[in-house]
Amino acid sequence: MDRILLPRNMIENSIFEEEPDVVDLAKEPCLHPLEPDEVEYEPRSSRLLVRGLGDHEMDEDEEDYESSAKLLGMSFMNRSTGLRNNIAGYRQSSDGSCSAPSVRTTVICAVVLVIAVSVIMAIYLLPKCTFTKEGCHKKNHTMEDIYPLATNGKPFPWADFRLPGDVVPVHYDVVLQPDLTTLMFSGSVRITVIVRQVTWHIILHSSKLNITKATLSSSGSSQSKPVELREYPLNDQIAIFAPEALLTGQKYNISMEYFANLSDTYSGFYRIAYDNESSTERWLAATQFEPLSARSAFPCFDEPAFKATFQISVKREKQLSALSNMQKKATKPLADGLVQDEFYTSLNMSTYLVAIIVGNLANFTKETSGILVSVYSVPQKLQQTEYASDTATKLLQFYQKYFNITYPLQKLDLVALPDFQAGAMENWGLITFRETALLHDNKTSSAMDKKRVTAVIAHELAHQWFGNLVTMEWWNDLWLNEGFATFMENFAMKEIFPELYADDSFLNLQFKTMEKDAMNSSHPISLAVQSSTEIEQMFDAVSYIKGASLLLMLKNFLHNDVFQTGVQIYLHDHSYRSTRSDDLWDSMNKVTNKTVDIKKLMTTWTLQKGFPLVTVKRKGKQIYLQQEKFVHNVELENQTLPSSYLWSIPLSYTISNGTSFFGSYTHLLDQKSDFIDLPGETEWVKFNVDSNGYYIVQYDEGGWTALIELLKKEPTALSSRDRANLIHNIFNLAGVGKVSLAKAFDLIDYLVKENSTSPILQALYQMSRIFNLVEKRRMHYLSAKVLHKMLTLFGDKIKQQRWTNDGTLSEQELKSSLLTFACSHNLGDCSTVAAKLFNEWKDLNDSKSLPTDVMKIIFTAGAKTEIGWNFLLSMYTSLVSEPEKLKILEALASTDDVRKLSWLMQASLEGSSIRSQDLPTVIRVASQNLPGHLLAWDFVKENWGQLIRKFHHGSYTLQNIVITTTCQFSTQEHLLEVQTFFESKSEETAQLRFVREAIETIQLNIQWMEKNLEMLEKLQ
Repeated sequence: MDRILLPRNMIENSIFEEEPDVVDLAKEPCLHPLEPDEVEYEPRSSRLLVRGLGDHEMDEDEEDYESSAKLLGMSFMNRSTGLRNNIAGYRQSSDGSCSAPSVRTTVICAVVLVIAVSVIMAIYLLPKCTFTKEGCHKKNHTMEDIYPLATNGKPFPWADFRLPGDVVPVHYDVVLQPDLTTLMFSGSVRITVIVRQVTWHIILHSSKLNITKATLSSSGSSQSKPVELREYPLNDQIAIFAPEALLTGQKYNISMEYFANLSDTYSGFYRIAYDNESSTERWLAATQFEPLSARSAFPCFDEPAFKATFQISVKREKQLSALSNMQKKATKPLADGLVQDEFYTSLNMSTYLVAIIVGNLANFTKETSGILVSVYSVPQKLQQTEYASDTATKLLQFYQKYFNITYPLQKLDLVALPDFQAGAMENWGLITFRETALLHDNKTSSAMDKKRVTAVIAHELAHQWFGNLVTMEWWNDLWLNEGFATFMENFAMKEIFPELYADDSFLNLQFKTMEKDAMNSSHPISLAVQSSTEIEQMFDAVSYIKGASLLLMLKNFLHNDVFQTGVQIYLHDHSYRSTRSDDLWDSMNKVTNKTVDIKKLMTTWTLQKGFPLVTVKRKGKQIYLQQEKFVHNVELENQTLPSSYLWSIPLSYTISNGTSFFGSYTHLLDQKSDFIDLPGETEWVKFNVDSNGYYIVQYDEGGWTALIELLKKEPTALSSRDRANLIHNIFNLAGVGKVSLAKAFDLIDYLVKENSTSPILQALYQMSRIFNLVEKRRMHYLSAKVLHKMLTLFGDKIKQQRWTNDGTLSEQELKSSLLTFACSHNLGDCSTVAAKLFNEWKDLNDSKSLPTDVMKIIFTAGAKTEIGWNFLLSMYTSLVSEPEKLKILEALASTDDVRKLSWLMQASLEGSSIRSQDLPTVIRVASQNLPGHLLAWDFVKENWGQLIRKFHHGSYTLQNIVITTTCQFSTQEHLLEVQTFFESKSEETAQLRFVREAIETIQLNIQWMEKNLEMLEKLQ
């Protein structure tokens, strides 16, 4: 059917891993619970209920006791059976009276009764013995055994990863004092909480804080009472034991004092070293709390749904400055030459959005609509902040208009931090960035650099509404934050900065994400997460790029104005609150009046991993459709059969009748198979118009033939996005054996007529993947054949490229990709020209400016020689321009000298001459080259302990490092080596999603090589 027409004016989960029974003292009606050592363990017949466990979870426990009874020669089931048999012994006479049982029956009953009583007495009275499936344990469980143990050896009254909901915060008063000499900090916090359900203890988060004092008082009372505090580091939790019952509806104040080290990792309240204008080392302190690190700066209820207001104060030295989410309210002098900055109370927000920075920073400020927009950097880089200021101002105005909600703060700070693991962080009112993601140098920043800065600012400003104003309730719905911010980033770029926006970038990201999402190791974008590692692993391409792709698909299905109105309703209805995915779909349904059930449609995409393969068969004037899950290999899909998946797919398609062009049509495929009646005969049909849908299409033999002929005769009959989509689809289908690799090569033969960036870059990517597989296997004959094929397709286009900064952004991206390919394989005179330009630049001692769009290629050519490499290294250590430094670093890491590569990786890990934030870049570039790809993997193995300490087990950084160092392996030997290495670390490590992805990638590479080597040998 056609697209649904609507009026144009309308537009999670807890963990409890079979912990022992825990008494919920808060639910005891007497309010005077026994001390833990006064409670004895009881059998399941009078079991102590575990908070958070449903009744249905008792079955397995009851089996424990049935097994225990069997050890004594009798099952509980036999007890009920015996009882039924005894009752049967009393027979009813014909007159309705009961006759007495026989003597034999009476004896049997007596014996059974004696045995039953013996079993019960044994269970209750047998000294120091508890029966389970494993048999007799040494002692009965006291409450100390049932509770998890705190660090002081006493029971900790909570075993869940998630906090209980009986006490919630409403306000925090936080005072922090970082010491940039000792690299420690001290702090105090007063948390105002309200009790929702009567309790004797308060559970909240604290991580690596040395708490020296803890008190509790009733709200409004000046009398604080010391409280007992217990710590449970496994879940980063502390328990505060109240001296008396905390009553429902009452407010209380928790006060604590503490101290800790400034973190030497990239999370929590961490320290950053940098060189000032005179090359003297200086320190600053900054926070990075997302997802779980606010607890390492102050004790708190560190879950996104526990929103509260925050009043932040910072004690500092006079020569330093301090920033936080809100504007500064006052600065007060203290003893010892210190001052205390007090900031205005924040809006209601989640703990992970709190931010504090202390150091020596300079800023560029401008005002827009009463909002102060300031960009901060270290003083020597202040001149690189103006572009970010202009960009943020324009985006702020656009988002306020699009969302129809005014930015609620009076200021917006954007801060470039010298050492920062992520690209940026959306702290409300105080956004932090990596320097390369915020600073722009007119002399050394390329068009692509400018685009990246613009895109990152657009992403983080979108978060001020999606994520900050309205926040996901739990990390299972992270995509509501990141998918929306990624979608809005691209939408805003296209609307405000069309000269910096090209469809190519997001399209290529979507294609790469689909390759990841097709794996068995992928996950639904909305997924239950039950540990810190699982939460960190949610920050991946599926949450960001797939999330954005689904929103793009929905926007095209609903029309722009309907989608925009749904977004506005969602933000308006849930401001300062927390949401789930269903809340977004409910808002959309308010606009559509359920002419289409958006919730029903979209949950098929959010709750299932992967995406559909739509098979299209044309018979006359009818098209037959069928859907199934796209999988790389059914043998590796060891969970759910592909046939059991079902999506509601908003299909789009375009057809042609001779030379006439009918435009596009839509059809909602919400069943396994369906058919479409065409308006007439057609020469060809192309589904997924402009690649706006998140699915792959398989055509029948005639369908592929017609499209291939169309590309060869009249490629512009399809849009450049459609042409890129066909290349992506056919190579992925060839990878799973749905079409032959020969047909894929046949399709891309038309590229000699192609001038658009998207299809050329997609073909270059697919061919480079094949080349890398055979090259890393050292199959020189085959790699030469693949390279020859690539030269045939792209050779003329390489010759057309000029070493200047001219052309549109899309053309400049194409130029950069083609020249990078040519120089890396010594094709034509590329390397010669690049080396000549480098030497001229070096000899003139940087007085000559290089074309920024090809600067990295020129540096890479220079780094091939010993003199050039050393010169670039000296330049790297002295430059102020961050964009130029990054290009030099990538050039240094492209060397074939393994000794230099080893030094670069080690220096990056140590964070000495190269910052640790850039280690993933060094490893990625080194892994691409033949000499470096095995070296990089060896480096990961040898330094695994340091890597997980610095970057955390599930972090996006570690994901990238593992994937980039293993993705080109394609032998059984490497597969076994990678599996063995991770299994040797721990079961938890081996089960990390990105580890499973790395192993699955190698398996798929092996499978691809086995299927296609013969075809590659026939390649002309």
